[in-house]
Amino acid sequence: MNDTPPDAAPDNEHRARATRQAPLSPIWIVPIVALLIGAWLVYDSYLSRGPLITLTMESADGIEAGSTLIKTRNVEIGQVTSVNLSEDLSEVVLTARMTPEAAPMLVEDSTFWVVKPRIGREGISGLNTVLSGAYLQLEPGQSEEEAERFTVSEQPPVAPPGAEGLRINLLSEAGNGLTVGDPVTYQGFTVGRVEESEFDVETRRMRHRIFIESPYHRLVTDNTRFWGSSGVDLRLDSEGVRVRLDSLEAMVSGGVTFGVPEDLPRGLQAEPDSTFTLYADEDSAREGTFDRYLEYVLLIEDTVRGLSRGAPVEFRGVRIGTVASVPWNFTSPQPERDARLAIPVLIRIEPQRLGIDSQTLDMDEWRARFERLFQRGLRASLKSGNLLTGALFVDLGLDAERADDYTPETFAERTVFPTTSGGLAQIQAQVTALLDKFNDLELEPILAGLETNLATSEATLEQVRQLTAGVQSLLDDPETRALPGELNSTLSALRGTLEGVSPGAPAYRDITETLDQLERLLRDLQPAARRLGDNPGALLFDSLDADDPMPRAPTDRSSP
Repeated sequence: MNDTPPDAAPDNEHRARATRQAPLSPIWIVPIVALLIGAWLVYDSYLSRGPLITLTMESADGIEAGSTLIKTRNVEIGQVTSVNLSEDLSEVVLTARMTPEAAPMLVEDSTFWVVKPRIGREGISGLNTVLSGAYLQLEPGQSEEEAERFTVSEQPPVAPPGAEGLRINLLSEAGNGLTVGDPVTYQGFTVGRVEESEFDVETRRMRHRIFIESPYHRLVTDNTRFWGSSGVDLRLDSEGVRVRLDSLEAMVSGGVTFGVPEDLPRGLQAEPDSTFTLYADEDSAREGTFDRYLEYVLLIEDTVRGLSRGAPVEFRGVRIGTVASVPWNFTSPQPERDARLAIPVLIRIEPQRLGIDSQTLDMDEWRARFERLFQRGLRASLKSGNLLTGALFVDLGLDAERADDYTPETFAERTVFPTTSGGLAQIQAQVTALLDKFNDLELEPILAGLETNLATSEATLEQVRQLTAGVQSLLDDPETRALPGELNSTLSALRGTLEGVSPGAPAYRDITETLDQLERLLRDLQPAARRLGDNPGALLFDSLDADDPMPRAPTDRSSP
């Protein structure tokens, strides 16, 4: 049944037809345009917002979502949008929106680090962040592989990715106190830095990764040795007192230095990612070059106080080895050659110290050579190398008197190097022998003789005492005390007498005239003296040429 009136049906049909035939109203143009503009703005915003990346770091100190910026070369290229903890709470996860221009920089080897105020060995940095707050710095990498997840470092990188140079690894059993950023020096000049430093629990070694800048990386060869530099090296050992000073930076923070030992050739240039041993000091690095050696054991029956590991082993002043351990394998059974307990000391004979090339070194020949020297009297002894420190060293010498008493022995599978007492032990033995001689002396006759000598000495002293008393009484005599006055009077009289014979006195002129006359007389007597010297009979005869006188009878003077 239809409730619509008959006359209403035509009106409804007429309105529907009118509606289908009417044009679109202009008012709908505005919302349509607004919708199109909004869609365009959304699309443009989507294209211009840049990629979204994820950053991880240990701590979000100074990082705030919505305000911390990401920069490169001081140009803003992104912003941190969120800061959250990881699921295992071991690190902080940051979400950052980058600009479209930063998309080519987001590759695998790109690095991020936090820029904030720091005070380090290189001075103060990051002061501009005191007011503006910390920000993240991006250093673009050289890789072609894109990445969306990066790790943020607390320290800036030592060298940017792609920098020319050499990266190598150092292994050390000691901590060395190296940290990221410590200098790597060559002859006091900084040529690189320490990039990484970590401890390997499995191997119980420190692992360091260093970067050496170009062109200094060519200094690193396969024969290069690396050692720690503490800035100041002061040593007191058997070789004396040694002081070594490095650069000021090394004194403040330490570092690593390297070089090729004098005994080795320069070698070939090292390859990237090569691994080297990091020694504690330069001496240890030099010792590491002597990698071929003979090991012997010294069984020391004297004290080893003052003998330490690394002490030299010398032969007539030339170092040919090193003490490896003091004591060594002390619990091993000792040869049954002496009732006394000996201290085992391990030494190494290093022929390379004599300038012998390791390629031509024949260790069997050197072992046989030492066996022959043992039979000729080669012995080892401990001697003092420094009276100030009391350090000892091992001295090797030939003792011809002990050449026949050598018997080969082993200790813990090592050949025993024959030893002899030296230094203080020899002095002690000499003192003991001297005391034994004193004990063998018959002291009673000596003491009796000493008693007699003492009695004689007492009698002599008594005579001396009596003589001293007589001299003292003589000195106390008034006549003796008057002698100085009489002596002064005599000297005064003598002075007056001498003044009477002075050149201006009459007596002096008389003596002078008498001497002149005496001189003339002697001059006149000289011809007669010469004649008597030539003819002693001249006083009796006139001449030797005259005829001899004829004897005549005496004349009687009484006759007429």
